[in-house]
Amino acid sequence: MTMMALGEAARFINGAAFKPTEWGNDGLPIIRIQNLTRTSEKFNLTTRLVKPELIVESGDLLVSWSATLDVYRWGGPRGLLNQHIFKVLPNPGVDPDYLFFALKNALAELSSKTHGSTMKHVVRGDFESTKVRMPSIDEQRSIVDVLSRAEGIVKLRLEAQRKAAELIPAIFLEMFGDPKWNPKGWPTVALSEVSEVISGVAKGRRLSSDDLVELPYMRVGNVKDGHLDLSEVKTIEIKRSEVKKLRIEPGDLLMTEGGDPDKLGRAALWHGEIDLCVHQNHIFKVRSNRALLSPEYLRSLAGSAYGKAYFLRVAKKTTGIASINKTQLSAFPVVLPPLSMQEIFNRHVQSVESIIAQQDYASDKAKVSFDALLSKAFAER
Repeated sequence: MTMMALGEAARFINGAAFKPTEWGNDGLPIIRIQNLTRTSEKFNLTTRLVKPELIVESGDLLVSWSATLDVYRWGGPRGLLNQHIFKVLPNPGVDPDYLFFALKNALAELSSKTHGSTMKHVVRGDFESTKVRMPSIDEQRSIVDVLSRAEGIVKLRLEAQRKAAELIPAIFLEMFGDPKWNPKGWPTVALSEVSEVISGVAKGRRLSSDDLVELPYMRVGNVKDGHLDLSEVKTIEIKRSEVKKLRIEPGDLLMTEGGDPDKLGRAALWHGEIDLCVHQNHIFKVRSNRALLSPEYLRSLAGSAYGKAYFLRVAKKTTGIASINKTQLSAFPVVLPPLSMQEIFNRHVQSVESIIAQQDYASDKAKVSFDALLSKAFAER
């Protein structure tokens, strides 16, 4: 069997560093890692002139080698290659689609060779010396045919997930209208009038060893837009006397203080996923008065365009970072429909979340099958 180093299979062109002073309102988009991992991410534009090899066209293969390790088929507009991304130019005799799958498999191996504690990256020498199976061009195309079919199933499952996730916002608007205009004329009250807003615990505090308890805690990374990611849960030491205040109870809404503007005010509902868990100081815990305000309704309101616009408007902003404080969150104007309507909305949400769970399961199964085929296709023989 023929094995070939990645550096022999293709040419890898590293992107350029674009300074914020080079950004503007005109020019070509700068393709950053954020534009690969989040396709809705806004582009920075520049009129800076670059070498032709740094221009990216639709269909080009791109590899992010820092922070996120993955390979992508660029499907966006003509743009300029940013640093920490390789543009991949396959050599003669190497099918581009085959190389895409070969890179995806190789990056799993490379992930064990990452460097850096906060910003993970791959050393170029390790990357280009990684060997992959390189059969004849006909066999490459046969492997691409099988893997493309499996990848297509994964994409269909992901699309079904996306459509299911869009149901809850659609039901919200159908039942309550756009809260920006409040077409039903419901009262609007400050969040603090219908909820308790509780700050979390700070890391790095100096505590005596007496009467401490180590507990799992929720970080900004655990709180996504509308759901929790519990793939990595860290622990923290707190005073036993703080447990009652900081413990997260079922029905609590966890809201992020900030970070990147897209993380500002993200809200996820806690269902008691961990028996005893607390939250850090960059996450607010919002405990609703259930006689007036449903946590499920509040989650959708906070996550709506109305909620996001409020948080961005009142946030403290620095370069690329935005944050809100407890006072600003407490002042969030809650459009308050009758509790009976909120409860009907809750039942709809529960039904949709059941559908989403089924789609998640089907998507996970499709991804496992694809990964198994990918591994088998590139296993040494």
